[in-house]
Amino acid sequence: MEKNSIPEGYQSSLNLRDTQEAIMLTKNFFQKELADSLNLIRVTAPLFVDPVTGLNDNLNGVEEPVSFYVKDRDGTKAEIVQSLAKWKRFALGEYGVEYGEGLYTDMNAIRKDEVTDNIHSIYVDQWDWEKVIHREDRTLEFLKTTMIKIYQVLSITEKYLAIKYKYIDEILPNNIFFITTDELENLYPKESRKKREYLITKKYGAVGLLKIGDKLKDGKPHDGRAPDYDDWKLNGDILVYYPVLDIALELSSMGIRVDAETLSKQLDAAHCNDRKDLSFQKAILENKLPLSIGGGIGQSRLCMFFLRKAHIGEVQSSLWSKELLLLTKEKGINLL
Repeated sequence: MEKNSIPEGYQSSLNLRDTQEAIMLTKNFFQKELADSLNLIRVTAPLFVDPVTGLNDNLNGVEEPVSFYVKDRDGTKAEIVQSLAKWKRFALGEYGVEYGEGLYTDMNAIRKDEVTDNIHSIYVDQWDWEKVIHREDRTLEFLKTTMIKIYQVLSITEKYLAIKYKYIDEILPNNIFFITTDELENLYPKESRKKREYLITKKYGAVGLLKIGDKLKDGKPHDGRAPDYDDWKLNGDILVYYPVLDIALELSSMGIRVDAETLSKQLDAAHCNDRKDLSFQKAILENKLPLSIGGGIGQSRLCMFFLRKAHIGEVQSSLWSKELLLLTKEKGINLL
């Protein structure tokens, strides 16, 4: 798929006003079902954090957070969050969340270095969730069970919207297919990472791609993962085949979080040992934070998929290039 391409003959089945109503219905239905399925309570989350805490997400380690200076704090710097992957685990302890319970929140972030296209924006909105687990839950089977629960919520949401909007056909398969990144590499050794994802997702319709972040046979990871939140052997993405754009679309990323031993190993492997002195990382190394599993589910991605939109700008308000604005206007597509 070319950057910011519009499929030939594509037309939105909903006008601007109806799209807004459909976005509200989708978000309200999905988050309630998700909270019920995973036993989550909703909490309020920060838009910005103090960088010295180590709570901001470093993503792939090269993206620079948007920052500003706070007059009321003697001109100290604050950073707009890139995600809440670390903050959520810290919040579990602060809220006194018990085993088997969790929290979720609306996460709004700015990723100014993002390369925008049909499914990427510099504005990121997602449901971030985190849940307390025991040490014996730190297994691949527990992760897969959790991913199945989330996939079931996706399926229920699609059924709900297919009843509300007659143009929406149910395309999600009954079950999600699981495969690890090294198994995927063995299956398609000559293909690129993204092509592997596309081929396996088009074949099965919905895929749980496991073990992301550690090196594969060629010495590189399948995809970048920060070393200080997910255990690289116990994480995964939910990918679905999206026929509107003929792509594998990632709807959710999640993982069992690092414990003290795993964090130390992954920081060393990523040459990020300087992070061991940050507050959040020190708390993990000193076993002061609860063991947890958590993830993020893209709100705009979800709406785009369920409402069968061709561009993420049809379901979220952001900034776009002049070329894209001209193209969408020519095609009769309304970006928010």
